[in-house]
Amino acid sequence: MKIRDDKKSQQVFGAALNLVKEKGLAGITMCEIAKEAGIATGTLYIYFKNKEELINNLFYDCRRAAIENYFKNYDPARPFKSGFTTVWMNILRFRTENFEEVVFMDQCYHSPFINECTIKLTKQMKQPLLKLIERGKDENIFKNADTLTLLTFMFGTIHESVKNAHYSQKPLNKAAIDNLFTMCWDGMKR
Repeated sequence: MKIRDDKKSQQVFGAALNLVKEKGLAGITMCEIAKEAGIATGTLYIYFKNKEELINNLFYDCRRAAIENYFKNYDPARPFKSGFTTVWMNILRFRTENFEEVVFMDQCYHSPFINECTIKLTKQMKQPLLKLIERGKDENIFKNADTLTLLTFMFGTIHESVKNAHYSQKPLNKAAIDNLFTMCWDGMKR
């Protein structure tokens, strides 16, 4: 039995992300992923028994990295707006700098490839975001609306702005980012 190499797993993940960007999730095969990764198809099957397992592992890995980045430098002891701003800016930065992963995750959310176990794990990963929104509501800063609705509003603002900047090839400058944050904050606050 061959020992798995984490570097090779990352190579496979990178290849899968490239192919998903080009062809979409349903349009890629294990053979194509192996070729893109520069490994034999048989070697790929040592790491992942099928495409579904590969996609689920990659989705989980991308989702975990996203959540970790979202809360970088977040201190719950700081005033709410300061902490929220940190998380909001981290989300914007991560989604801008990791656009391929974001496109991949978006496709996965609506994909039959993602199994129940992965869905359950990613819902657990969302808990810190939900708690952040709940804190804003508990402190009477955010509207007393459904927490998931407020979170969706926040992510929608960021997601569409990042997509627009990426596809128009016009990076968001500081003034645009500050304006987006203010509009999002104003839309969520009481």
